[in-house]
Amino acid sequence: MMELVESIKAYGLLHPVVVRPLEDGRFEMVSGHRRKRACELAGIETIPARIMELTRDEAILMMVDSNLQRDEILPSEKARAYKMRLEAMNRQGKRTDLTSVPVEQKLKTKTSREVLAESMGESQAQVQRYIRLTELIPELLDMVDEKKIALRPAVEISYLPKETQAWLHEAMEYADATPSHAQTIKMRKFQEEGKLTQEVVESIMEEEKPNQRMKPAFRDERITKLIPRNIPMERQTDYVVKALEFYARHLERKRNQER
Repeated sequence: MMELVESIKAYGLLHPVVVRPLEDGRFEMVSGHRRKRACELAGIETIPARIMELTRDEAILMMVDSNLQRDEILPSEKARAYKMRLEAMNRQGKRTDLTSVPVEQKLKTKTSREVLAESMGESQAQVQRYIRLTELIPELLDMVDEKKIALRPAVEISYLPKETQAWLHEAMEYADATPSHAQTIKMRKFQEEGKLTQEVVESIMEEEKPNQRMKPAFRDERITKLIPRNIPMERQTDYVVKALEFYARHLERKRNQER
């Protein structure tokens, strides 16, 4: 954003924003929200705008396409954009078969999902995965944006009820771990069988995963024997660092007393 602000200060706004007239005489911004904000930060009070006669759905499609052209876009932004675009296409008379495509529909014309996937340069499966992310609770969706949860596990989690997702988020915090793809598949299977309880979620999250096995922080027995056994392996380095800091302060005080 600040790079855009500096560019606008130097060269002005090169591309006008797009607005559409509303029935009450006001205008709604369709494209250019970031440019408008950058101009505000640059101290510019008026900006050029292009007025276009657009329906609500046409405006949504333009807004989504504009957002998807950004260099960096979060998974959550892409998920909402794909969903909005698909819903707008549906209201314009196209289908939104997200889970199945009738044979007759395949033969006669393309589905909205196929059209969307082709226009975005994605596979239909990938479009479906991103749209599923909109079913996640906010806390888990944030973790996807932060790359703490991968796309495939996140998709499996999205099929769980919101309450169960909240259980999972709580279990993740307690275990200080994220679920693997295999674990999320297991949870979804238990859910479909009506056997997924909060206790089962916690039990699955407590399973040790090969890629999350902690390696000993120290191998020297002279160090390990001084670390209390109740200190978790992942906290041992912090424990030793704090001990060394305490010892360093002790030496500093001793030197000051001897002066």
